[in-house]
Amino acid sequence: MTPDASPHMSIDSLLSLLQFSDGLFPAGGYAHSAGLETCVQSGAVSDSSGVEAFIRAHLEGVTGPTDAVILVCALRAAAAGDVDQCFALDRRLDAIKAAAEAREASRQMGRQIVRVAGAIIGVDNLVIPAFVRAAQERSVPCHQAVIFGIVGAAFRWSPSDASAAFLYANTAQIVGAALRLLPMGQLDGQRIIARLGPTIGRLAIEAASRENADDAWSFAPALEIAAMRHARLEARIFRS
Repeated sequence: MTPDASPHMSIDSLLSLLQFSDGLFPAGGYAHSAGLETCVQSGAVSDSSGVEAFIRAHLEGVTGPTDAVILVCALRAAAAGDVDQCFALDRRLDAIKAAAEAREASRQMGRQIVRVAGAIIGVDNLVIPAFVRAAQERSVPCHQAVIFGIVGAAFRWSPSDASAAFLYANTAQIVGAALRLLPMGQLDGQRIIARLGPTIGRLAIEAASRENADDAWSFAPALEIAAMRHARLEARIFRS
């Protein structure tokens, strides 16, 4: 059994996990390319193989060891009702994200998720209303991974399931951007997602096994530079 996994996820928990990780969920992910647009314009990525390599690097160097680990920590803190620890994790992730566009994209999507979560999750949950107020006041960043974690605590997602869904959603988001940036077909995109499945699974299990936020790290300088250069492109489809 994977770390912190339950042998059987309830139908209600499964449906909520599918809802919040669905590409149709109004988090605004369709507006972001995670720096892929810069790489396409520079010629560094020109085909489906390049897209797959880009996403793999993103998973291995950023979303897996950073966002997914912080997500798991936030899920556990929220499950314990520790609002202050969730806020601290949010600020920590904000400090880790070096590229302003990537940082703001994560904030924007997190605020969108918590707005929806606040409207559909019962008031007996203490952590989500605290983040809803903080989002309105802009007193904490409300990063996507942290919000996904506290929502997961409310719906009793296991850390491994939550991190796998988060990594999958981010992968599908970048694939969706690639389909608009390059002459790729839908089948190409699905092949990329299928081939990255084992990587997503491994990174999800690794994230669920981490003990605390000190285990989070990020190393993807080329991707961070691409994200920084995106703001200066003459023509852009995406916000990041």
